[in-house]
Amino acid sequence: MHLTILNESDYRARNLKYKEDIAYVTKHSKWILKSIGIWPIILKDVAKFLPKIVIGISNFVLLFAIIPCILYIILEEKNNLIKLKLFGLLMFCSIALMKHWALAYRKPKIKNCIEQIQNDWEQVKLYEDREMMLKYGQVGRNLTIICAVFMYTGGIIYHTILQYEIGTFIDEYNHTIKPVIYPTYSGLFNVQKSPIYELIYVLHCTCGYVMYSITAGACGLAALFVTHACGQIDIVIARLNDLVHAKYGKGKFNLNARLIKIVEHHLQILRFSATVQVILQEVCFLEFIGSIFLICLLEYYCITDWELKNTIGLTTYIILLISLTFNIFILCYIGELLMEKSSSIGLSCFMIDWYHLPVKTIQGLILIIAISNSPTKISAGGIVDLSLFTFANILKTSFVYLNFIRAAIM
Repeated sequence: MHLTILNESDYRARNLKYKEDIAYVTKHSKWILKSIGIWPIILKDVAKFLPKIVIGISNFVLLFAIIPCILYIILEEKNNLIKLKLFGLLMFCSIALMKHWALAYRKPKIKNCIEQIQNDWEQVKLYEDREMMLKYGQVGRNLTIICAVFMYTGGIIYHTILQYEIGTFIDEYNHTIKPVIYPTYSGLFNVQKSPIYELIYVLHCTCGYVMYSITAGACGLAALFVTHACGQIDIVIARLNDLVHAKYGKGKFNLNARLIKIVEHHLQILRFSATVQVILQEVCFLEFIGSIFLICLLEYYCITDWELKNTIGLTTYIILLISLTFNIFILCYIGELLMEKSSSIGLSCFMIDWYHLPVKTIQGLILIIAISNSPTKISAGGIVDLSLFTFANILKTSFVYLNFIRAAIM
């Protein structure tokens, strides 16, 4: 989408670009989340049930892959190495399903946050505010794009090229065995029989799309919400920096009125951030737990395929490893960004020429500083705060488990 930047005088005279700005920052997250029924949309008549139908179909294809795979691992597969590889796949599917449940459950709150974002964009009156919001909006947009590219690329390779590399073969009973993406327990149905094979292959591909969309969509939603909050915090900081000189709203508001506006805006950001924390806590917890084990397993798959000189398998697992690592990195990075930004409001209160202000106004600033001493955080289920330190611990823990697996298998 092409963004036309209004000059300052035109933007002060009218605010006509907010719809285009909203579409610009939300476009990719909207595409992904609409495809799995999570993005709130207003539909009428029979069409209003469409998101629920999409959620139902998504759950069906995920369960269709998970349940037969569990039965296959328990009842049929005897090779421990193959079981370990299938366990990683099964774990990724199961975590994706639970994340989808969490997002569907939090859909009303997601709708409230999106409406708040739209309202904030609509109420932008200053050219400088739009520039600050666009700066962070572009960061969120870019993070969503990168995450989606990695996830879908790894998924496409896994569901197509890797299966083609396995190829059709003849078993010891002289039966032609065609590859399936997710192994299926033979006691349920004969997966090798046509057209059952073709139908299952389509369902498995659909399952893959849903899984990668859930992962990329959750990450994109977190990036969208947190970067928007950071943009709003920058606007509050700009108002604080200008509190003494009264550049903003000059001639319209007295000093107390400007401080009231700042406090109201700050409280609005805190409420928005608290809602975002509620929305993301289950998703981040599942991502946190899943990343520790899945990164560990993917590292092990890379080692084994390297030893077996399986180039296609190695390439696939490396891309998936990068994707999952980058995904948890984004969540930890935006958690760190939100903590730093929410803390910076207190520092800005101290750095302005507060000694020129009346005593009552200074007392108001002290309260803002006190609130900023407890920065807003994104936590994994209220247990672990997501930050770059947490990301480093996830990588360390995954290496510990990797050494344990290698010792146990070897």
